[in-house]
Amino acid sequence: MASLPTTVPKQVGILVLENDPGNSTALKQILDSEGWRVRIIEDVPMLHVELKTAEYSLLIANVALLGVESTTFQVLRELANVPLEEGGRLRILFVVPELTGSQFIGDLEVSHLPYVVRPFHLHDFLEKVSDLLVEVKAIEGPIRMTRYEFGAARKKKKQQASRTTSMFASRDSYSYTEEEIAEYEKQEAESSKNRRTKLRTNLGDPRS
Repeated sequence: MASLPTTVPKQVGILVLENDPGNSTALKQILDSEGWRVRIIEDVPMLHVELKTAEYSLLIANVALLGVESTTFQVLRELANVPLEEGGRLRILFVVPELTGSQFIGDLEVSHLPYVVRPFHLHDFLEKVSDLLVEVKAIEGPIRMTRYEFGAARKKKKQQASRTTSMFASRDSYSYTEEEIAEYEKQEAESSKNRRTKLRTNLGDPRS
């Protein structure tokens, strides 16, 4: 009896426009670790070639290599705003160097284009990446730290901090969102309640 063919999920393709070797290496390492297919390119001509010849779900572009007045930027702006129902399959996340941010952020915000300012936190960066991939249905759900138990989230943050580079902001002191703290307090309250119940049971307390 012939076995039924299996459907292999299509690997998510991410194109990165970055000419700094340290930054591109850091980005590739982080994106590769999520199981995505990553291609690094260093200049605008290669960007045009890749967009014509290969299929990507996300472009991460150093906006300083494009400039907001260029024809390429205008084309990317149009591509980024095509709705999924109208055939839009590519989303774009612009990386803005901190020292030159004032040159680009205004135009990006007016055009409603997503961006991150470098250096940025790894967690924040991956959340923006995953949200954009969800938009084009490249992945099923966004990455959120709250999908883990609080202890696991803390462990992961420490692991991520150990591979911090100049691309990512330092996390010597770990900060948590209000949502993460609320989840932790909820777990602590439930754990405390369970301990009290177990204690009353062991002591033969009739309230248990």
